[in-house]
Amino acid sequence: MSGVVVHLPPGSGGTGGGEPCGDAVTLRLGPGEVARFGRGSATIPVELRLADAAISRLAGEIRVTDDHWQLTNHSTTHSYLVENPEGAGEYLRVPPRRVGAPIPFEFSRVVLPTRSDVAVSFQVFAPDHVYLDPEAMGVPWGNHTVTAYSLDETATYFLVLVALCEPRLRDQSRVAVPTTPQIVERLRWHANCGTLTARAISSHIDYLAEEKLRIGVPDSTERGKGDRRNGKREEIVGLALRFGLVREEHLALLPPLSGAGGRERQAER
Repeated sequence: MSGVVVHLPPGSGGTGGGEPCGDAVTLRLGPGEVARFGRGSATIPVELRLADAAISRLAGEIRVTDDHWQLTNHSTTHSYLVENPEGAGEYLRVPPRRVGAPIPFEFSRVVLPTRSDVAVSFQVFAPDHVYLDPEAMGVPWGNHTVTAYSLDETATYFLVLVALCEPRLRDQSRVAVPTTPQIVERLRWHANCGTLTARAISSHIDYLAEEKLRIGVPDSTERGKGDRRNGKREEIVGLALRFGLVREEHLALLPPLSGAGGRERQAER
């Protein structure tokens, strides 16, 4: 695993170097690196500062290993929850004083209890889970083969990827890549994606580009923001189709075209 990305949403705190603030914080940690979280102080620096009086100055830490990440709970009284946002309510409870609890989820939300009606939380993304080479099953272990692009076909980001690729898979031509609003409409009829917003779709596209597929979109001072987003989607679709990451059989993951969204798409053709 090349590392994890830790994201603290806006309004939860700030970096450990200053006073608590409402800015979002994003950290990238490689194997062996540690990020501490809590209220922090001048003598107790933390990388993720959580601005809530019910949270300890040093509440816990995240440690990245070669193939997963671990959570340590420094609290003597409170358990922390690690939720899988895409796991239909799946979660782990990390009890007080637990050291190095291994976290198996690709997407995680770490939730800390507070005295208010809104819990404090941050997200951890582990994009490079290692999978066995299916052709090497039964072969004695040596240097194991890992996948170049580690994609979870049950994850929401993969549905977004399939929706991006759908027009070219169906038409076998150089048709336009769907826009973000079109993807929102296409997935509206999916049982688990009916509440996805345009902002959420854009976040999944960014995650695919930056973490899963590791593409670089050509940058130009003459190109506007919309052009760069279009270029990013084009790069994602081109790579996914060239390497067979998304194939015709994956179209079955999408809602049927016979739905309302499908009738609109068919009427456009």
